[in-house]
Amino acid sequence: MMGHAGMAATAVRYLRATGTAASPPAAPTASGTTSRAPLRAVREDERAPVDRDEFRRVLGHFASGVTIITAPGDAKEPAPAGFACQSFASLSLDPPLVAFMVARTSTTWPRIARAGVFCVNILGAGQGALCRGFAVSGADKFAGVRHAPAPVSGSPRLADVPAWIDCTVQAVHTGGDHLVVVGRVDALGTDEAAAAAGPLLFHRGTFGEFREIRR
Repeated sequence: MMGHAGMAATAVRYLRATGTAASPPAAPTASGTTSRAPLRAVREDERAPVDRDEFRRVLGHFASGVTIITAPGDAKEPAPAGFACQSFASLSLDPPLVAFMVARTSTTWPRIARAGVFCVNILGAGQGALCRGFAVSGADKFAGVRHAPAPVSGSPRLADVPAWIDCTVQAVHTGGDHLVVVGRVDALGTDEAAAAAGPLLFHRGTFGEFREIRR
């Protein structure tokens, strides 16, 4: 039987085979260097129903929490992987499932796929700088960041986050220019001291904090 890591890796290979790879193939330029072809999830002759910038502007009115998705390293790349993720949600209570969305052009996703496991670190108020550190590419995102292995997957569980969710990849679905990754929850927990400060929120391109409305 194929394991969860194999299933996730197979999904990546399938996307590459069908021309919708997580990392589009590089194309040579006039100077002889290579550049990545832009990902298109629609036909060349298909007109987008709405403007991309307007889509982002309108959807930005939906406030959300912020997470950092992490995965352990492997023989190919021993260092752990991680990226900042706003698109996260609980999915099912029985069985316990969560989901996150990741761009098919993400360079971190193939590493998570190889691991077949991940940990969701839910960020708290005051952790905006931590989030920004994991939102960049090419840097050592874990430099100076305290973490310990999550109990089941071994994925980095970041210190001082209000909550964490340790998962195994259950399924991967395509959704336009993103992938929908479903994870089965193996373990989870909270840090009540960190949670007391409240969550880190993202709204219209900026970070904010939660304020209870008392009636």
